[in-house]
Amino acid sequence: MKRLLLSAIATSLLAAAPAAAEQGDWLIRLRGLHVMPNEGATIDPIGGDVDIDTSIVPELDISYFIQDNWAVELILGVTPHDVSAVGTSVGDVDLGDVTLLPPTLTLQYHFNPAGKVRPYLGAGVNYTTFFNEDLPNGSALSTIDYDDSFGLAAQAGLDYALENGWLVNFDVKYIDINTDVLIDGAISADVDIDPVIFGIGIGRTF
Repeated sequence: MKRLLLSAIATSLLAAAPAAAEQGDWLIRLRGLHVMPNEGATIDPIGGDVDIDTSIVPELDISYFIQDNWAVELILGVTPHDVSAVGTSVGDVDLGDVTLLPPTLTLQYHFNPAGKVRPYLGAGVNYTTFFNEDLPNGSALSTIDYDDSFGLAAQAGLDYALENGWLVNFDVKYIDINTDVLIDGAISADVDIDPVIFGIGIGRTF
């Protein structure tokens, strides 16, 4: 009787335990992001700096566990931003808006993939392309071009495991994004965007 009781308790505990992430598993997350640029610029010949607004956007990421503790993550999302040149020799200049597509690939180490609380760290590379460069209506400017960017990325996060492979995720990332901007073929700017990105979302292991 005692042996049967212990067996029943063990079975119950195993059933209640969250599914561990293991080698060969896929983890798909959907997050809401708050993208906060840490911007700065050198603008020639009019001087000044750049102001880039924050953005709140959805994000999809796909992770594959190459080992129990190691995963590769692909981060996908787009972020629209309003951009202005500020403090220039001709005053503040509205540069309209632009959208960034910054797919990022990171290698992550998961410290406790079988536990309920699963912190991780990651580092990787980013490629950012710019599109939908729209100057404001009535602008005295006629063209603006942004060069694509390669950069590094770092992240830290935590998965909180629920039942049936589901989890809640908290994540923070820093992405190195730098672009050369050309305005009307005469004004050039070396712009650092370098956002810090806070995310919260849900995910599931398959």
